[in-house]
Amino acid sequence: MTTVKWNADLYDGKHGFVATRGGEALDLLEAQPGERVLDVGSGTGDHVAALRARGVDAIGVDASPEMVARAREKYPDHPFEVADVCDLGYREEFDAVFSNATLHWVDDSHGAAEAISNALRTGGRFVTEFGGSGNIQRIDSGIWRVRSELGLPMVLHKFYFPTIGEYTSLLEEAGRFRVDAAWLFDRPTPLEGPDGLVNWVRMFCADLIADVPDQDAFFARLEETLRPRLHRDGTWWADYRRIRVCATKGMF
Repeated sequence: MTTVKWNADLYDGKHGFVATRGGEALDLLEAQPGERVLDVGSGTGDHVAALRARGVDAIGVDASPEMVARAREKYPDHPFEVADVCDLGYREEFDAVFSNATLHWVDDSHGAAEAISNALRTGGRFVTEFGGSGNIQRIDSGIWRVRSELGLPMVLHKFYFPTIGEYTSLLEEAGRFRVDAAWLFDRPTPLEGPDGLVNWVRMFCADLIADVPDQDAFFARLEETLRPRLHRDGTWWADYRRIRVCATKGMF
């Protein structure tokens, strides 16, 4: 099983918007009391807690042991497990699967769709939201520009930011899903505090700065580069673009 390391303190302390903004997608799941629901990429547990407060039998899985440990600490009476989305091991056990801000991190998108489909009963619902085509384009280009200016080498950093056509086709082919609705939309997101941009990069792009010898100088130049487009009225903004999909597992 592949696990990933995340900073749960920084995630909960400065990036609570991830769970908050995922609330709209969670509502689309229309989970009912007594239904069994799997939250894939459950982070520090807020969506599982919200579902269980509605009487839903929700379970959270995440590839980060640190995130799962924090979720168990916050919600000791709720079930959370460390699991790779491509190796969930469930077979037709859930009425619905939810996933927020997770699938853009998964290298094997085909394998993830298969595993999610396998976890669902026939007719089960899948609702997901994550980074879509064009997501964080300005932040990403800013990081690469500053790395180049400082003479730093290219670093492999792969996100999966699909178009609607790319992802819905994958779901239909790999996951045996019928896609019911899909959206691709801009969602500029305010970042917390004067160090909002720095904290965001440390949280979500740590591999792109791990080899930077003088990180203070790097971030000063990055802020200077991005300030004209991503800093307004004293607030840093992430140039998020999200894909949101509702699908149903078909009979094949």
